[in-house]
Amino acid sequence: MLRFDIVSAVPELLTSPFDHSMMKRARDRGLLDVHVHDLRHYGLGKHQQIDDYQYGGGAGMVMMIEPIYRCFQELQASRPYDEVVFLAPDGERFNQSIANELSLKQNIILLCGHYKGVDERVRQHLITRELSIGDFVLSGAELAAAILVDAVGRLLPGVLNNEESALLDSFQDDLIAPPVFTRPAEYQGWKVPAVLLSGHEAKIEEWRYLQAVQRTRERRPDLLDKDEF
Repeated sequence: MLRFDIVSAVPELLTSPFDHSMMKRARDRGLLDVHVHDLRHYGLGKHQQIDDYQYGGGAGMVMMIEPIYRCFQELQASRPYDEVVFLAPDGERFNQSIANELSLKQNIILLCGHYKGVDERVRQHLITRELSIGDFVLSGAELAAAILVDAVGRLLPGVLNNEESALLDSFQDDLIAPPVFTRPAEYQGWKVPAVLLSGHEAKIEEWRYLQAVQRTRERRPDLLDKDEF
Protein backbone atom coordinates (compact mmCIF):
# COMPACT_ATOMS: atom_id res chain seq x y z
CA MET A 1 0.00 0.00 0.00
CA LEU A 2 1.12 3.53 -0.77
CA ARG A 3 0.23 6.18 1.81
CA PHE A 4 0.07 9.92 1.13
CA ASP A 5 -0.14 12.43 3.97
CA ILE A 6 -1.12 15.80 2.51
CA VAL A 7 -0.51 18.87 4.69
CA SER A 8 -2.67 21.81 3.69
CA ALA A 9 -3.78 25.23 4.84
CA VAL A 10 -7.09 24.65 3.01
CA PRO A 11 -7.88 20.94 3.44
CA GLU A 12 -11.47 21.42 2.26
CA LEU A 13 -10.14 21.65 -1.30
CA LEU A 14 -9.16 17.98 -1.08
CA THR A 15 -12.41 16.45 0.15
CA SER A 16 -13.61 15.32 -3.30
CA PRO A 17 -10.75 14.22 -5.62
CA PHE A 18 -10.06 10.93 -3.84
CA ASP A 19 -13.65 9.87 -3.18
CA HIS A 20 -14.60 9.09 -6.77
CA SER A 21 -13.64 7.01 -9.77
CA MET A 22 -10.23 5.36 -9.91
CA MET A 23 -8.84 6.86 -6.69
CA LYS A 24 -11.87 5.63 -4.74
CA ARG A 25 -11.36 2.18 -6.23
CA ALA A 26 -7.71 2.22 -5.19
CA ARG A 27 -8.64 3.20 -1.63
CA ASP A 28 -11.46 0.67 -1.41
CA ARG A 29 -9.07 -2.08 -2.52
CA GLY A 30 -6.57 -1.11 0.16
CA LEU A 31 -3.94 -0.12 -2.41
CA LEU A 32 -3.85 3.62 -1.71
CA ASP A 33 -4.23 5.47 1.58
CA VAL A 34 -4.69 9.25 1.55
CA HIS A 35 -4.81 11.41 4.69
CA VAL A 36 -5.30 15.17 4.59
CA HIS A 37 -4.02 17.19 7.55
CA ASP A 38 -5.21 20.69 8.43
CA LEU A 39 -2.10 22.73 9.13
CA ARG A 40 -4.11 25.03 11.40
CA HIS A 41 -4.34 22.22 13.95
CA TYR A 42 -0.65 22.90 14.51
CA GLY A 43 -0.97 26.70 14.38
CA LEU A 44 0.18 29.14 17.05
CA GLY A 45 -1.98 30.79 19.69
CA LYS A 46 -5.71 30.89 20.06
CA HIS A 47 -6.10 31.88 16.41
CA GLN A 48 -4.00 28.91 15.24
CA GLN A 49 -1.76 31.19 13.22
CA ILE A 50 0.14 29.55 10.36
CA ASP A 51 1.39 32.57 8.40
CA ASP A 52 3.10 35.89 9.08
CA TYR A 53 4.63 38.91 7.39
CA GLN A 54 7.96 38.34 5.70
CA TYR A 55 11.18 39.76 7.11
CA GLY A 56 12.52 42.66 5.08
CA GLY A 57 9.07 43.74 3.96
CA GLY A 58 7.21 42.93 0.77
CA ALA A 59 3.74 41.91 -0.33
CA GLY A 60 2.25 38.58 0.64
CA MET A 61 2.16 36.43 3.76
CA VAL A 62 4.54 33.52 4.37
CA MET A 63 3.76 30.10 5.87
CA MET A 64 5.60 29.81 9.20
CA ILE A 65 8.09 27.06 9.98
CA GLU A 66 6.76 26.19 13.46
CA PRO A 67 3.34 24.74 12.48
CA ILE A 68 4.91 22.77 9.63
CA TYR A 69 7.66 21.41 11.87
CA ARG A 70 5.11 20.37 14.52
CA CYS A 71 2.99 18.57 11.92
CA PHE A 72 5.96 16.76 10.40
CA GLN A 73 7.24 15.71 13.81
CA GLU A 74 3.90 14.14 14.67
CA LEU A 75 3.65 12.31 11.34
CA GLN A 76 7.23 11.08 11.38
CA ALA A 77 6.86 9.76 14.92
CA SER A 78 4.35 7.21 13.57
CA ARG A 79 6.22 5.93 10.50
CA PRO A 80 9.27 6.56 8.32
CA TYR A 81 8.69 8.51 5.13
CA ASP A 82 10.41 7.85 1.82
CA GLU A 83 9.89 11.42 0.63
CA VAL A 84 8.76 14.75 2.08
CA VAL A 85 7.65 16.68 -0.99
CA PHE A 86 7.02 20.41 -1.23
CA LEU A 87 4.77 21.37 -4.13
CA ALA A 88 5.89 24.71 -5.56
CA PRO A 89 6.08 26.43 -8.98
CA ASP A 90 9.89 26.45 -8.93
CA GLY A 91 10.30 22.77 -8.09
CA GLU A 92 11.48 19.96 -10.36
CA ARG A 93 9.00 19.43 -13.19
CA PHE A 94 6.73 16.50 -12.31
CA ASN A 95 6.47 13.97 -15.15
CA GLN A 96 5.57 10.36 -15.87
CA SER A 97 9.03 9.11 -14.95
CA ILE A 98 8.75 10.67 -11.48
CA ALA A 99 5.22 9.27 -11.12
CA ASN A 100 6.60 5.81 -11.87
CA GLU A 101 9.32 6.31 -9.28
CA LEU A 102 6.95 7.52 -6.56
CA SER A 103 4.57 4.62 -7.17
CA LEU A 104 7.27 2.31 -5.75
CA LYS A 105 7.38 4.17 -2.42
CA GLN A 106 5.42 3.37 0.74
CA ASN A 107 4.94 6.63 2.64
CA ILE A 108 5.04 10.16 1.21
CA ILE A 109 4.29 13.55 2.76
CA LEU A 110 3.04 16.29 0.43
CA LEU A 111 3.26 19.86 1.72
CA CYS A 112 0.98 22.24 -0.15
CA GLY A 113 2.39 25.72 -0.58
CA HIS A 114 0.06 28.66 0.01
CA TYR A 115 0.14 32.44 0.32
CA LYS A 116 3.55 33.81 -0.79
CA GLY A 117 5.25 30.51 -0.02
CA VAL A 118 6.94 28.92 3.00
CA ASP A 119 9.75 30.02 5.27
CA GLU A 120 12.90 29.05 3.37
CA ARG A 121 14.13 27.03 6.36
CA VAL A 122 11.36 24.52 5.68
CA ARG A 123 12.80 23.94 2.22
CA GLN A 124 16.36 23.84 3.51
CA HIS A 125 15.90 21.43 6.41
CA LEU A 126 12.56 19.58 6.30
CA ILE A 127 11.96 18.80 2.60
CA THR A 128 13.54 15.98 0.62
CA ARG A 129 12.13 16.89 -2.80
CA GLU A 130 10.40 19.81 -4.52
CA LEU A 131 8.01 19.24 -7.41
CA SER A 132 6.05 21.47 -9.77
CA ILE A 133 3.21 20.56 -12.13
CA GLY A 134 4.00 23.43 -14.50
CA ASP A 135 5.31 26.93 -15.07
CA PHE A 136 2.36 28.77 -13.57
CA VAL A 137 1.18 29.82 -10.13
CA LEU A 138 -1.91 28.52 -8.36
CA SER A 139 -3.56 30.12 -5.33
CA GLY A 140 -2.52 26.99 -3.44
CA ALA A 141 -0.92 23.63 -4.20
CA GLU A 142 -3.90 21.51 -3.21
CA LEU A 143 -4.93 20.93 -6.82
CA ALA A 144 -1.32 20.07 -7.66
CA ALA A 145 -1.34 17.52 -4.82
CA ALA A 146 -4.52 15.94 -6.19
CA ILE A 147 -2.94 15.69 -9.64
CA LEU A 148 0.20 14.06 -8.26
CA VAL A 149 -1.72 11.51 -6.18
CA ASP A 150 -3.93 10.62 -9.15
CA ALA A 151 -0.98 10.23 -11.53
CA VAL A 152 0.90 8.04 -9.04
CA GLY A 153 -2.06 6.14 -7.62
CA ARG A 154 -3.30 4.83 -10.96
CA LEU A 155 0.07 3.09 -11.45
CA LEU A 156 -0.30 0.89 -8.38
CA PRO A 157 -0.81 -2.79 -9.29
CA GLY A 158 -4.48 -3.69 -9.03
CA VAL A 159 -5.88 -0.16 -9.47
CA LEU A 160 -6.52 -0.45 -13.21
CA ASN A 161 -8.67 -3.34 -14.39
CA ASN A 162 -6.12 -3.85 -17.16
CA GLU A 163 -2.65 -3.10 -15.78
CA GLU A 164 -1.17 -3.08 -19.28
CA SER A 165 -3.15 0.09 -19.91
CA ALA A 166 -0.81 2.17 -17.73
CA LEU A 167 2.21 0.94 -19.69
CA LEU A 168 0.66 2.28 -22.89
CA ASP A 169 -0.09 5.76 -21.58
CA SER A 170 1.44 8.85 -23.08
CA PHE A 171 4.99 9.61 -21.87
CA GLN A 172 5.71 6.09 -20.58
CA ASP A 173 8.16 5.55 -23.45
CA ASP A 174 8.74 9.27 -24.17
CA LEU A 175 6.07 9.15 -26.87
CA ILE A 176 2.57 10.58 -27.07
CA ALA A 177 -0.04 7.82 -27.16
CA PRO A 178 -1.34 6.97 -30.65
CA PRO A 179 -4.95 7.76 -31.69
CA VAL A 180 -7.65 5.34 -30.58
CA PHE A 181 -11.02 4.43 -32.12
CA THR A 182 -14.13 2.52 -31.10
CA ARG A 183 -17.48 1.54 -32.64
CA PRO A 184 -19.01 2.26 -35.07
CA ALA A 185 -16.40 1.51 -37.72
CA GLU A 186 -17.87 4.28 -39.88
CA TYR A 187 -19.78 7.38 -38.82
CA GLN A 188 -20.82 10.32 -41.00
CA GLY A 189 -18.47 8.91 -43.62
CA TRP A 190 -15.51 8.99 -41.21
CA LYS A 191 -13.84 5.59 -41.13
CA VAL A 192 -11.66 3.79 -38.65
CA PRO A 193 -8.24 2.98 -40.19
CA ALA A 194 -8.49 -0.37 -41.95
CA VAL A 195 -5.42 -1.79 -40.19
CA LEU A 196 -7.22 -1.64 -36.82
CA LEU A 197 -9.97 -3.86 -38.23
CA SER A 198 -7.57 -6.35 -39.79
CA GLY A 199 -6.95 -8.50 -36.73
CA HIS A 200 -3.24 -8.58 -37.67
CA GLU A 201 -1.60 -7.90 -34.31
CA ALA A 202 1.92 -7.18 -35.61
CA LYS A 203 0.67 -4.70 -38.21
CA ILE A 204 -1.56 -3.01 -35.63
CA GLU A 205 1.34 -2.60 -33.22
CA GLU A 206 3.55 -1.20 -35.98
CA TRP A 207 0.82 1.25 -36.99
CA ARG A 208 0.37 2.40 -33.40
CA TYR A 209 4.10 2.91 -32.93
CA LEU A 210 4.46 4.93 -36.13
CA GLN A 211 1.42 7.00 -35.22
CA ALA A 212 2.88 7.66 -31.76
CA VAL A 213 6.17 8.81 -33.26
CA GLN A 214 4.40 11.04 -35.78
CA ARG A 215 2.11 12.57 -33.15
CA THR A 216 5.04 13.17 -30.81
CA ARG A 217 7.08 14.77 -33.61
CA GLU A 218 4.18 17.12 -34.36
CA ARG A 219 3.06 17.94 -30.82
CA ARG A 220 6.02 17.33 -28.49
CA PRO A 221 9.24 17.21 -30.54
CA ASP A 222 11.18 17.95 -27.34
CA LEU A 223 10.50 14.37 -26.22
CA LEU A 224 12.21 12.76 -29.19
CA ASP A 225 15.80 11.58 -29.33
CA LYS A 226 16.92 13.31 -32.52
CA ASP A 227 19.48 10.54 -33.22
CA GLU A 228 16.83 7.81 -33.04
CA PHE A 229 13.89 9.41 -34.80
